[in-house]
Amino acid sequence: MIRTSARRSGMPADPTAVTGLTAVPLDVVLDDAGLGVRQVAGPVGDRQVAMVHTSEWEDPSQYLLGGELLLTAGRHLGTAPGELDAYVRRLVGAGVAGLGFGLAPVYDEVPPELVSACDRHGLPLLQVPPATPFVAVSRVVHLAMAEARSRELRRMSRAQSDLAAAAARPDAVEAVLRQLASHLSAWTALLDGDGQQLVATGVPPADSARERLLLLAHERGRARAAGGRVPEAAVEHLDGTQLILHTVPGAESGGALQLALVTAARQSSVDRSVAGMGVVLLSLLTGPRHALGADAPTAAALLGALLGAEPAELAELLHPSTEASPSRWLVVAGRRDLVRADRSAPSAGVHLAALGTALGTAYLEVEQGALHAVIPLHGSARGVDEDFPDAVRLGWTLGVSAPAGTTELRAAAAQAERALRRALASGHRAVRHDPGRTGVASLVDADEARSQARRLLKPLPASGSDGLLGTLHAWLAAHGSWDRTAAALGVHRNTVRQRITRVAALLDVDLDDAETRMELWFALRWFDGR
Repeated sequence: MIRTSARRSGMPADPTAVTGLTAVPLDVVLDDAGLGVRQVAGPVGDRQVAMVHTSEWEDPSQYLLGGELLLTAGRHLGTAPGELDAYVRRLVGAGVAGLGFGLAPVYDEVPPELVSACDRHGLPLLQVPPATPFVAVSRVVHLAMAEARSRELRRMSRAQSDLAAAAARPDAVEAVLRQLASHLSAWTALLDGDGQQLVATGVPPADSARERLLLLAHERGRARAAGGRVPEAAVEHLDGTQLILHTVPGAESGGALQLALVTAARQSSVDRSVAGMGVVLLSLLTGPRHALGADAPTAAALLGALLGAEPAELAELLHPSTEASPSRWLVVAGRRDLVRADRSAPSAGVHLAALGTALGTAYLEVEQGALHAVIPLHGSARGVDEDFPDAVRLGWTLGVSAPAGTTELRAAAAQAERALRRALASGHRAVRHDPGRTGVASLVDADEARSQARRLLKPLPASGSDGLLGTLHAWLAAHGSWDRTAAALGVHRNTVRQRITRVAALLDVDLDDAETRMELWFALRWFDGR
């Protein structure tokens, strides 16, 4: 006997999931004027029919899957008190979508007891006139199912095409999420193992729905980290919306990445198929190979770097110029919040892919909480005036250069580093280089200024674990505040004091003197590290 616990509780939420067939509304039978069928009892609504079945058994429930429009002439229906009520209860328990009662040759009208029982148990009851054979009802339903299936296939084909095109875009992860949001009428997001949002698109849901979804994702992540078995998908209902999570498998993420959906519409089989396609693409897009940008231009640039090509030549390989549109770039420098970086360490490849999507580039490097990225601007205005809020949401503080040509990338990198230092010192999450800033520094000859800066700062190591140059810049930018400098650098305030004391000793200067601070500030601005 074929039964499931879900069907014992009544009509299945999705008959298609039980039968594997495309379901159609019960109204397709009622709306066909040629059939002359009308509803005489039960609820009026969007009840779905997955198949048509004819039975004269007193208890046909053992032969049903759920979702059927059951047709009967009532030949073997009991007439004793309570028998019709028991009959309807068995049908409802089997998940029948509706009952069609044929008039003649057994009954001239629908038994009133049957009408009352269907009203009582919430089963739609249809009256089939004598002139309408049951096979005609079945044909109408199956034609409607064929048309619905054709629409589903067309919809799946469009979704597949749109998702494939999205996956080929530079902002592939975000583009795939946008297409999922469009095709599923849902808010879509990519979450890490802690339930933290990496990228999101679509109309944001209510705060209660979003918070519940993130909590559910966090609980799934904890269960997986503890070695427990976690279903590939989870669904919850809250205030008329569906909260859906799909595990996105990946070698580096350990399966911790999750696709989140919030939608008011009930998920159909097509919706589940489209979401499944999205999961597969996101798994590929967030894998290590894609995160490293393993395409032909990138490979060519890498080979060029190994063979000693100049930066301008490498940039042209990655992003060729045309006479009408010379290539332009932004350079971004960043530092990530150390707490979030440690927490997300197991999904570094996932974070790299999400960060590339947030910045709109595959050309980035992340090492020990530091970011360096170049963003091509050719063919797109994105990034010129953008503060990259998605990257900031991932925990990054950013410094952004002015647009630069391929021969100006080193200067742009210096601009980005200076902007980052200003961001860290000021507490802003993103600061852009302002090429229009003028002042006393603009009156100084650049070569002479660089030469003087080298002489003044020569006693300080240009690099190293002590970070004296960076600490001095951050301390001056913070107007001598130990706490703000420590927060900007991610170190203890006593470490800042020790470094500044060492700077003063190496340079043999009094850092309490305002003029000395001013000279050092200008020197740092022009210092090129040589």
